[in-house]
Amino acid sequence: MLSSCCRIPALLALLVQCLALLTVMLLWQIGTYLAFYPSLSMTLGAAVIMQGSIAALYSRWFKLAPWWWLFQCLLPIALFATLTLHLPAYLYLAGFILLLLGYSPAFRTQVPYFPSSRATWQSLRLYLPADRRFKLIDIGSGTGGLLLNLAAHYPDGEFLGVELAPLICLVSRLRARMRRSRANFVHADYRDVDFSRYDVVFAYLSPAAMPALWQKARHEMRPGALLLSNEFEIPSQPADAVIHEAGMRAPLFVWNM
Repeated sequence: MLSSCCRIPALLALLVQCLALLTVMLLWQIGTYLAFYPSLSMTLGAAVIMQGSIAALYSRWFKLAPWWWLFQCLLPIALFATLTLHLPAYLYLAGFILLLLGYSPAFRTQVPYFPSSRATWQSLRLYLPADRRFKLIDIGSGTGGLLLNLAAHYPDGEFLGVELAPLICLVSRLRARMRRSRANFVHADYRDVDFSRYDVVFAYLSPAAMPALWQKARHEMRPGALLLSNEFEIPSQPADAVIHEAGMRAPLFVWNM
């Protein structure tokens, strides 16, 4: 069962919360038994904070992605706060729908929302041709910051963003319309897109997605095309170039196909 949970991070995260809850209950019982020592007694608020902290530690131990650590830590605290504030039920429904539209694909693709930095955008320009037309696709384009920036600097380029989360894709489309940008954004899974049509493929995904991305790029991308990955390497496939300049939060890996 544990091996199957490891393949689905959401199930593993749920298991981690259950283990953290059992740990806190055990500590609570110990504190109750030793309650004649005031320093060992535990309040409900302290138990909630402890569960979040233990869940974050367990998440790291089970090798969940770093963004899960923060989620696991804050989840019990957020649930405790909402229950004590007695908020109207429709607010919970609205919050659930927004989260579903914005982040539900992450549970299936194991690719959460990772925004790239402006320093990365500037470094990417070093690999874009300035003397001819080219096509660039950003897979997992998020709110569109990268493509909106590049479209403003390369009037001869064609830019397409592919985003699986419907709400985030809608935000990128609205931003492009407000700026009258030539960048286009579509709600789709990048695995259904033909890479052979593009000169440059830019990805900011997650470690779990990199092996499948490499297989797709190797079979579909044309000779001479470029595959760029922000922060995450491809296992057993050394990059042809690695850029990590001042101001960049993470390195940019480049493969010549």
